[in-house]
Amino acid sequence: MSDIDLKQFFLEQVPLFSSFSAEKIEEILTRSRLATFEGNEAMLETGDETQHFGVMISGHAEVSTSDNTGSRHVVAQLGPGDVFGVMALLTAEKIAADVIAGNRCFVLLVPQTVFASHILANPKAVAYLSRQLAERTRAMTASEKAEQLGGSGLLALHSAQAGKVVALNVGLQQIHFGIYDTRESGADILGVVEAADTPAAHLTVRVGPQQKTLQCSEFRLSGLFAAITEATALLGQAFTFHPADVVAIGHRVVHGGNRFASAVVITPEVIADIETLATFAPLHNPANIAGIRVAQKAFPNVPQVAVFDTAFHQTLAPYAYLYGLPYELYKQHGIRRYGFHGSSHRYVSLKAAEVLGRPLGELEIVSCHLGIGASLCAIDHGRSVDTSMGMTPTDGLIMPSRSGSIDPAVMLHLIEAHGMTPAALSNLINCESGMKGISGISGDIHAIEAAAAAGDHRALLAHKAFCYQVRKNIGAYAAAMGGIDVLAFTGDIGESSATVRSLACQGLAWMGIRLDEEKNRALGKNLGKFESHALISADDSPVKIMVIANDDERLVAWEALRAIERNSLLQEAQAEDTPAIPVEISAHHVHLSQADVEALFGPGHQLTPMHELSQPGQYACEEKVHLVGPKGRIANVRVLGPTRKETQVEIAMTEQFKLGVQPPIRQSGDLTGTPGLTLEGPHGSTQIERGVICAQRHIHMSPDDALRFRVRDNTVVRVRIAGERELIFGDVVVRVNPAFRLAMHIDTDEGNAGNIRTGMLGYIEGIESRP
Repeated sequence: MSDIDLKQFFLEQVPLFSSFSAEKIEEILTRSRLATFEGNEAMLETGDETQHFGVMISGHAEVSTSDNTGSRHVVAQLGPGDVFGVMALLTAEKIAADVIAGNRCFVLLVPQTVFASHILANPKAVAYLSRQLAERTRAMTASEKAEQLGGSGLLALHSAQAGKVVALNVGLQQIHFGIYDTRESGADILGVVEAADTPAAHLTVRVGPQQKTLQCSEFRLSGLFAAITEATALLGQAFTFHPADVVAIGHRVVHGGNRFASAVVITPEVIADIETLATFAPLHNPANIAGIRVAQKAFPNVPQVAVFDTAFHQTLAPYAYLYGLPYELYKQHGIRRYGFHGSSHRYVSLKAAEVLGRPLGELEIVSCHLGIGASLCAIDHGRSVDTSMGMTPTDGLIMPSRSGSIDPAVMLHLIEAHGMTPAALSNLINCESGMKGISGISGDIHAIEAAAAAGDHRALLAHKAFCYQVRKNIGAYAAAMGGIDVLAFTGDIGESSATVRSLACQGLAWMGIRLDEEKNRALGKNLGKFESHALISADDSPVKIMVIANDDERLVAWEALRAIERNSLLQEAQAEDTPAIPVEISAHHVHLSQADVEALFGPGHQLTPMHELSQPGQYACEEKVHLVGPKGRIANVRVLGPTRKETQVEIAMTEQFKLGVQPPIRQSGDLTGTPGLTLEGPHGSTQIERGVICAQRHIHMSPDDALRFRVRDNTVVRVRIAGERELIFGDVVVRVNPAFRLAMHIDTDEGNAGNIRTGMLGYIEGIESRP
């Protein structure tokens, strides 16, 4: 944006400067500098001693505060023409609220000296700021009061069509279901059909504290919905299930392989893919398909959605999901770690963010789903980056009746020395192992704890082995993310066993995990009946320890509505003549703060534009720096302008190896928990403590482009790139800003691996998630 453009912008759109002459504004512009902030980047933080104030040129940002519980309160939304940071200068106090960029923001930073000599000397400007200060104070009070009264949750089930959303989880021994009203949040009905080891099944339904049970003789899956109607009638007329009210059905499906990175509307092709993937989940996918077919027969005109246990883990990097086997086995047969309990882990992450009042995109969470199946998941800023289960749900932790991870040579030994068949082995590791196998008693945690309390040695051993593995993996996943903000327990064991939670946390105080033993013991077994979560960490614990009532069915219902919405939007966009998206290869580069510019190139140095980049306002600079890591160095890395509040280095995987660093995959500007390195310039060097990332694939687009594609800022899409061979890229985040030009960016490693060149074209073929 040129100086002339900025001058006109200030004269016409910035109320603070409405009483200033064009000459005075030009003088202010000359003494100020333009900066850019990426989405989620802090432009100002509470407690800062500010030396400037900012004027929003483009983009949007949020002013927020946090209370003593960690809950955040939004005070104001900022857009073009708004100012921030002036209140601290006006009151001579430290910054009292965080100012966080919502997307890429171009900001003019006006120094304190200009504030003193120009703003305070203008009575109308001072009067304007005084009004702003009063309004901001009132907004803080109103926002905090609104938060105390409560608001809509992250998992609110809203749709354009009023009615019921049914969530189904059809398993071998149990069928779990949920019935949710898109208008009446207090009418949620949860139910389970117990058919194992009984001559006749019984169906239990619950709404709030009220619970009823229906005995079903000769239960058949084909009669599921009739049985649900009969059982819910026991709760009263207001809660009786009426099939005519159903507007959507979501089905939990265990294995989605590489094919599904999000929930999808069910088609014949989707069912065929689920059947093919039954190779990896022979005990689960067929049961899931049986439930789908029954529901399709009962509700032929109702949209139905498959919600995959594995989809949440499709963000794992190859180094996290590959086994140490020949690579061809992965490429040709899909043998890799997929992970499971994805719906549960995602629900836990969303609920934790909701309870704490913090954006999911700034949290590092270790989620412990401990139940009949048990797995841990490392969730870094909303993305699963590691999980304990593998190609099948048998891998990972010791579980109630599953073996968990085991030396594969043990299987060979059992075949060769003991003549065990594949079927016998499958039964052994899935049904007769784990705590049941070690204790010789049961896989039920409460039976094992009772026996251990009575001094049973094998029960003590089984319990200790289970808790040890949970604790060990908590530490491993905190290390994998480079930190931890939240430790969450869910699942039957995670919610009901205070002893397991206590032992899993013991010895981790050095990591900031400090359990309040009294809160933990007092929790009892009513979680989920009367409350959805509990905070059991000590008041001084840096890490929040939570117990979250498992509600897979609610997440399945939520995902179903969102998948139907995404599918509708995609069909609308494809029906129109939406443009192809130009693809650009992003080489390694550096964004510098002004302080680091001066450290590297000399006091008072300003970046020298060399040529404009494809995104307006961004430019390549004449300046270059050398990157120095623990292992090696990369010379002559281009600096991009304008300056930012904090220095950021973007590199690809091959460059990570050269430097000896392991940065996470992040959106630009999201630097929490990232590694640092040393930068060298002609004047000197500087060491950054954090700021090295591997940029997530992303698409820049303007608001008009976003309307055409039916997406919005932070939507995650799947993109097909046309070429010699078509390639599909998932996990591509959309970034929307009025200053952006349509383009998709991938790094050099991905470009080289796929033989992709700048100028090739991409097409959105799926919407994976919407914020």
